[in-house]
Amino acid sequence: MTRLLSAFVLLLALQGASVAHELRPGFLEIKQTGIETYDVRFKVPARGDMRLGLYVRLPGECSNAKPPRTEHVGGAFLEYLSVSCPRGLAGRQVSIDGLAGTFTDVVVRVAAVNGAVQTTRLTPDQPSFTVAAEPTWLDTAATYFLLGVEHILLGIDHLLFVLALLLLVRHTWMLVKVITAFTVAHSITLAVAALGWAQIPQAPVEAVIALSIMFVSAETLRQKRSEDDLASKEPWIIAFAFGLLHGLGFGGALKEIGLPQSDVPLALLTFNLGVEAGQLLFVFAVLGLKAIVDRLLELKVPWARTATGYGIGSLAAVWFVQRLAIML
Repeated sequence: MTRLLSAFVLLLALQGASVAHELRPGFLEIKQTGIETYDVRFKVPARGDMRLGLYVRLPGECSNAKPPRTEHVGGAFLEYLSVSCPRGLAGRQVSIDGLAGTFTDVVVRVAAVNGAVQTTRLTPDQPSFTVAAEPTWLDTAATYFLLGVEHILLGIDHLLFVLALLLLVRHTWMLVKVITAFTVAHSITLAVAALGWAQIPQAPVEAVIALSIMFVSAETLRQKRSEDDLASKEPWIIAFAFGLLHGLGFGGALKEIGLPQSDVPLALLTFNLGVEAGQLLFVFAVLGLKAIVDRLLELKVPWARTATGYGIGSLAAVWFVQRLAIML
């Protein structure tokens, strides 16, 4: 198990440096205000004062009904447009110029004048979509489910936390308890943060998440030295306690993406289910590869567990310093 986890630590570190999202997702909201008129709000991710080069492309016949305006709020630029589109947008294509050259996504929400809502997700591989004449709730459910899966699988810090927990787990039943505890805990705080019931700055949350990874990796080293304690005997308690913290991180990410106000319960539920699906996919992949490696390789590496613990803890320490520096 530890040989496999050692390899995973290296792969995740490389993944974090090469394919992680460039920035937070953008959010495009198009509200129909009349038969041929629309209000457009585009939240473009930014790094400091630098705006990402993303621009909304509407059908060529659309024209500005009012002068566009832009404001810089937090870590994003907000652009507001009021446009007139002859024959409306139903059945026509909208795209994001510049998206193909990035590693980020754009969540799109189109609200028709009759109350129907279409939600979709644009990626560098698919930077355009067709406005549906009759959208369904399945659009929203599918979009936020995939966002949840993507968020956990690209969340290198969350995956390393799960890896560290797997090092502490000794039995299958305990693994079930650990996964259940983590699920219940982060589901609670994900909802609390995403719905705005608790206003907690995201930067300190991310820094403390890095500390939680350091803590669990240190517990794996204590276990290696046969120092039994609560973390070794009942790791589900640790999973639940830190799951509450990680849920704030998930909730903060969902809040940044944007919750469709008319579909909050659906978006929240499907995003959380997506997070769970991605987490279970990762756990099953680790356990499946462990079974294959154990069957094919008989070589024992006594220092692998220690190296894995130190590797996870070292990466977490780097993240903690980086995130702390952002706060200062």
